[in-house]
Amino acid sequence: MTGTVKNVNHDKGYGFIRGKDGAENFFHRSALRNISIDDVTKGREVTFEMEESEKGPRAEDIFV
Repeated sequence: MTGTVKNVNHDKGYGFIRGKDGAENFFHRSALRNISIDDVTKGREVTFEMEESEKGPRAEDIFV
């Protein structure tokens, strides 16, 4: 999937990606593959995979 970073909390290491379908997807810094959390900014285009977690869907394998 592709999407855009909606927001990111650099201190806590998580944020949300808005997919092309309009859904907002949680992500954690551990899901980033070729970028650090400090380089993730609002509005940045990313590609990612969706995974079901205990708390619901979340973005994994995030690349820029």
